[in-house]
Amino acid sequence: MISRQAPRPPDSPRIFVPPALALRAAILGALAVVLFGVLLFRLWYLQILSGNQYLQQANANRLREVPTPAPRGEIVDREGRALVENRVANAVQIAPSELPQTAAGREQVYRGLARVLHMRAGHIRELVGKGYDEAHYAPVTIKTDAGPGALTLLAERQSEFPGVIQQPVWLRSYPFGDMAAQVLGYVGQIDEAELARRGFRGVLPGTIVGQAGLEYYYDSYLRGRPGAQKYEVNAAGEAEPAAIAPTPSVAGSNLKVSLSLGLQRSAEQALLEGIDHARAAGKPASTGAFVAMDPLTGELLAIGSYPSLNPSIFAKPRTKAEYKALTGQGTSEAGEEPAPLTDRATEGLYPTGSTFKPITAMAALEAGILTPQETLGAGTCITVSAEKFCNAGKQEFGNVGLVEALKVSSDTYFFTVGERANAYGDVIQNMAHKLGVGRPTEVDLPNEIEGEVPDARWRQEMNHRQERCEREHPRDPKGKCGYVSEIKQWSVGENMDLAVGQGALQTSPLQMATAYSTLVNAYLNNGNGWKVTPHLGLEVDAPNGALLQRLSYPPQYKVHLNPYDLGVVFEGIHKAASEAGGTSAPVWAGWNQEAHPVYGKTGTAEVAGKVEQSWYMCYVADPTRPIVIAVTIPQGGFGAEAAAPVARLIASSWFGAPKRFIAGSSKTN
Repeated sequence: MISRQAPRPPDSPRIFVPPALALRAAILGALAVVLFGVLLFRLWYLQILSGNQYLQQANANRLREVPTPAPRGEIVDREGRALVENRVANAVQIAPSELPQTAAGREQVYRGLARVLHMRAGHIRELVGKGYDEAHYAPVTIKTDAGPGALTLLAERQSEFPGVIQQPVWLRSYPFGDMAAQVLGYVGQIDEAELARRGFRGVLPGTIVGQAGLEYYYDSYLRGRPGAQKYEVNAAGEAEPAAIAPTPSVAGSNLKVSLSLGLQRSAEQALLEGIDHARAAGKPASTGAFVAMDPLTGELLAIGSYPSLNPSIFAKPRTKAEYKALTGQGTSEAGEEPAPLTDRATEGLYPTGSTFKPITAMAALEAGILTPQETLGAGTCITVSAEKFCNAGKQEFGNVGLVEALKVSSDTYFFTVGERANAYGDVIQNMAHKLGVGRPTEVDLPNEIEGEVPDARWRQEMNHRQERCEREHPRDPKGKCGYVSEIKQWSVGENMDLAVGQGALQTSPLQMATAYSTLVNAYLNNGNGWKVTPHLGLEVDAPNGALLQRLSYPPQYKVHLNPYDLGVVFEGIHKAASEAGGTSAPVWAGWNQEAHPVYGKTGTAEVAGKVEQSWYMCYVADPTRPIVIAVTIPQGGFGAEAAAPVARLIASSWFGAPKRFIAGSSKTN
């Protein structure tokens, strides 16, 4: 038998793979490996490395924070006595999530609460709706300070007011009422415009911040650091029951200021006496201001404005009408509307009358325009370009030297000086600016107004404004435009008016106190003085009283004046307050001039269509406690009638002398 082998199958055919396709397959495989690697790394990163971080973020999404205000720091006087402090009050709030579910049930709560709090139910409904839209989880404050009666009733009938809670809050307290109100300022809830300001960067919406005065200027020290009440919320943003510890707030720092409580109270009472005296004499005086300053350091010992107000009224919102009444919006200072929020010591701008004459005298002496011995001013009036410039009451002082001219306040003398000075350029203006008139004093208060010392450039600018305004209002140019009464070039008459503190001069009591202080410290230092920086802040202290920071306000620049010229000017204003015939000598009758010599100058500023504005400026010397005092009473009459007696009362309080209100003559300016 023949064996046969099975036939061999034919070889499998080979498939040809082009090189390009093989390369693509290799790339795709490598890419797949890389993608899987990235995915695995990302999963590892999310699970292992970032797991805790995302867990914290997830938890944070469940938590909401409502700021709890910090108690603001106190403001205390130079002796540490509280001028502004805090008190605890209970705010009435509504937790929206705890209100009845039905509209009728919620409305019943609103109506009942309205009766207890003396509010409108509709207003409460609006507050709750607005608060719920902003934050579902947070209670809505309905009334900040409801009073003990309302709070007791709500506590006793708690079942009738579901969702109504009481929350302790800090409120500002002013133990001396309206004393120094414009200086101390007030607080309020921050608004959108304030949130955008650099000084409030990082402040949370709803925070209580300073709105005026020292409260505003030193807000970053006084404000403290708010805490937070934490809430756990569900997916709908509604609060869930949870016990989460709140973050405590940190109290603000205390501010010690230079005000002397006793002097401030006495000065405000003295100003009221001056206004009352003017009104009793038939003058329509209704406002006034004063400044008492240490001329060597610039510390403000007392500063005030009348009328005033109790800042605690800002504990609740003001209506637009109420706020307009407080600020005098829609009225003018010329009309002497009360406007209690206006600080007339720093924001009031007025002509000064003859209190400007020592500045004119220094300007003329330093420029060599006249000598102290030269006699000028004979006659009751002098005439320039057919215009008459006369002494008050058409008095005749004859030709007098500078000392006598200051003593009796001869207008004709200083009109002549102003006429001469005009030929030398801005001699008077430059001295006024050098001493601090028409320039910001840089006091640590907001809203200080710069003022104006008119010159040829000022006249040109006012002419341009008047012309532009008249073109824009051709039908009523006089009613709409009032930059200047007539368009003309700077005249010698305008310089003569400036020399006696009249015309377009506009300055504040604080600027005048600064100017006199600059003269005083130059006089006391052989002509080498300095322009002080008026200020209130002395130091910042911790709530426990520990010193945190001393506040420093160094002089702005040095002032060099001829000591002989200074001596002549100070001799003249000393005689004005101490010798027979001096404009304010009767006011200082019985004053101990040896112990505390007075250097004073009356001022009677004329305002078109108004009774004269009463001014007085003085420096009362003392080796350790010198003081410069500025007082003005618009429409109060002559300087010796109202303002000068107020200054004497202030000085009496400072030096512990008997207080006597002695009015001077209405014939001297």
